[in-house]
Amino acid sequence: MELGQLFLELGGVIMLLALVGRAAGRLGITPIPLYLLAGIGLGAFMSLGNAPEEFIHTGAEIGAVLLLFTLGLEYTSEELSGNLKANRQIGLLDLALNFTPGLIAGVLLGFTPLAAVLLGGVTYLTSSGIASKILRDFGRLGNRETPLILAVCVIEDVVMAAYLPVVAALLIGGTLVAIGMNLLVALAAFGLAFFLALRYGHVLSRVMNVPSDEALLLGVLGLVLVVAGVADQLKVSAAIGAFLVGIALSGEVADRARRQMEPLRDLFAAVFFVFFGLQLNLAQVPAVLLPAVLLTVVTGATKFAVGWIGAARAGVQIRGRFRAGTTLIPRGEFSILIAGLGLGLAPSLGPLAAVYVLLTAILGPVLSRFDAQLAPLLDRNKPPKNVSAPGPT
Repeated sequence: MELGQLFLELGGVIMLLALVGRAAGRLGITPIPLYLLAGIGLGAFMSLGNAPEEFIHTGAEIGAVLLLFTLGLEYTSEELSGNLKANRQIGLLDLALNFTPGLIAGVLLGFTPLAAVLLGGVTYLTSSGIASKILRDFGRLGNRETPLILAVCVIEDVVMAAYLPVVAALLIGGTLVAIGMNLLVALAAFGLAFFLALRYGHVLSRVMNVPSDEALLLGVLGLVLVVAGVADQLKVSAAIGAFLVGIALSGEVADRARRQMEPLRDLFAAVFFVFFGLQLNLAQVPAVLLPAVLLTVVTGATKFAVGWIGAARAGVQIRGRFRAGTTLIPRGEFSILIAGLGLGLAPSLGPLAAVYVLLTAILGPVLSRFDAQLAPLLDRNKPPKNVSAPGPT
């Protein structure tokens, strides 16, 4: 392909993403579902050349890595350890209530056992990106329910950090001995990296904290990609390797790295969602629409229950419980990432996950936005409006 044609096609895709992002801002919703729709539309009505598709594919892989790296930057090792200890019961409840429906749905839909496990992962994970956007856009970062929301997201991220290496080893397949060795290597590599990130992250932070912003950007990006590459070679998820680098960095260097990397993350994350949408066949969507709607209803209720119960245990009032539950409903970037691993196992897993993510990514923010109107409906102690208080006797 000629260079001019390559630039024209890539430029057109990026301009489309810019328009989609502006539309999402005007609607007050996360752009993730619109990026997916843009990818589906491009796949249905346009035919990109091989070179743009290869660039978008590589960009999508980088996007997944940067998403988890910047997520890891949000947590210090102390916060991670504290959250795991303080909220482990809510974390177990979340796992039981939200992984199980996807697993059962996969079995009922006739998926292979491994594909059903992947669908369980799709329904389990709240989108940390959408949840943080809801908290930030609605001015709720200082609310009493916010620590509970963040704790659930942290626990889910840690579970995913162990879940993805196991799934990656199983996807490789082979004999039982080979699968066992792959699992052993993957879990050992993850455990060692997790230990090093928690124990010696401060040393890495000092080494990376150079005065030049340019040198910091290049150094951090290079480190993230190298660790992601090593993790992938060891059959651990590349994205989880990047997540552990994010956890290891703390203090000033983490703040500076976050500011430097966010524009790159936003660009490549958008490419990631478009690439997933490009892989979908619109003809498959009607067949998965009903299962996606049913999964949205069931797992929307179960995720809401997790937020409600957790906030109630923390002494949060009705509106705060409602906000906690609805903020946890959206699934997003990592549900799509997990579904992408299983496209070869169950062709309908990709369309099902995409429709499911679209529905939950819209439902959660809309319900959360109208907490003042909807939360009182769940307050059993509130007297009806037409009943007046009894007068003195």
